Amino acid sequence: MSRGAAAFDPFVGEYQADPAIALAEAREIEPVFYSPVLDYWVVTRYEDVKQVFRDPARFSAAIALEQITPIGEEAIEILDAADFAPGPTIVNEDEPGHSAHRRAIFMPFEQDEVAKLESRIRSVVTTYIDRFISRGEADLIDDMIYEVPCIIALIFLGVPDEDIETCRQFGMQQTLFTWGRPDPSEQNRVAQGMADFWTFAGGLVDKLKDSPDAEGWIPYAIQVQREQPELISDNYLQNIMMSGILAAHETTTNATANALRTLLEHPDSWRRLAEDPSLMAQTIEECLRFSGSVVAWRRLTTEDVAVGGVEIPAGSRLLIVTASANRDPDVFENPDVFDIDRGNARRHLTFGVGIHTCMGASLARLEMKVFLGELSRRLPHMQLQSGQEYSYLPNTSFRGPEHLLVSWDPALNPVVEDRP
Repeated sequence: MSRGAAAFDPFVGEYQADPAIALAEAREIEPVFYSPVLDYWVVTRYEDVKQVFRDPARFSAAIALEQITPIGEEAIEILDAADFAPGPTIVNEDEPGHSAHRRAIFMPFEQDEVAKLESRIRSVVTTYIDRFISRGEADLIDDMIYEVPCIIALIFLGVPDEDIETCRQFGMQQTLFTWGRPDPSEQNRVAQGMADFWTFAGGLVDKLKDSPDAEGWIPYAIQVQREQPELISDNYLQNIMMSGILAAHETTTNATANALRTLLEHPDSWRRLAEDPSLMAQTIEECLRFSGSVVAWRRLTTEDVAVGGVEIPAGSRLLIVTASANRDPDVFENPDVFDIDRGNARRHLTFGVGIHTCMGASLARLEMKVFLGELSRRLPHMQLQSGQEYSYLPNTSFRGPEHLLVSWDPALNPVVEDRP
């Protein structure tokens, strides 16, 4: 075992600052290695990550939502008291159940269906920008990006307006619990939040069952349950309510924050986007490649298998680092350069590939389009505040700055109504 493999710890240091840079040496000399700190095999190169994604029979998704740090007895007791029963969802389900469920409940994720939400997304984003546009400074996370994707996620799910705030608070509990290394007291705190959310989610599903005219993904899944009760159980509905909030909120929050930090660190790109909105689609893809919100997924080998020429035993856990794959020089020329003119940026693996490709990719892209479009239109002169240090919630798989401080001269706001 190399010294780099023995020392690899994703919860601290370079991996937290930038996982792609942290694994640059590994991509070159040890692209698949065993981490004793994690008890996981770490996969870093593009083709190897793609191989794992495309072979669900030998690389099971069953551990994708498993706590990466084993939880203590007290946390287990808290969850048991609430009858917390996490079951398979789209994310961590293997065949044949995965494809059957995905086909049955996918329709609201189709691009044409998602596009119907654009005006509502724009209305929410505009409302938040209005609150700080004349102020001259903002923390884009606290002032907008942390809340808006959660609101949109809950609208998409079909959560009634009166329950959105409660769901928003609960939905923020899960990342550290599942992908982090919380100490026992933190585990207990988050476990209580998860238990409360589980109970609330069950009640919310029952509430939506009594609302036949409700719109959204969960009401759609409830209708599928009426038609195919053997396919969609109440437990499944409760699980997708919880995982859906995390998937639609956390990922888009981080993707948007990463994109804005990246663009403002490359002011020529920000200026070009502000001047030419037709660059939006390619800019979003390069942002997702260069600094995506989902940096890694996990898989479990079902048999002895070789990855990148390394023999891995059956029953082994894999951390497949998409952020590293997205910087593979064999696929992306000058991969550490941010280039909105990059011709193959869309080949990034941020949304996965194969049967587990992210269902919400169209929704995430639409939200980023509205965020970046409205901010670049109304604040093309916005800049990062100098001297700020970026911090990230320590975990293996989701990445986005906890704060993003920006400033501008409000007297120069291009929209007259936005000036003090």
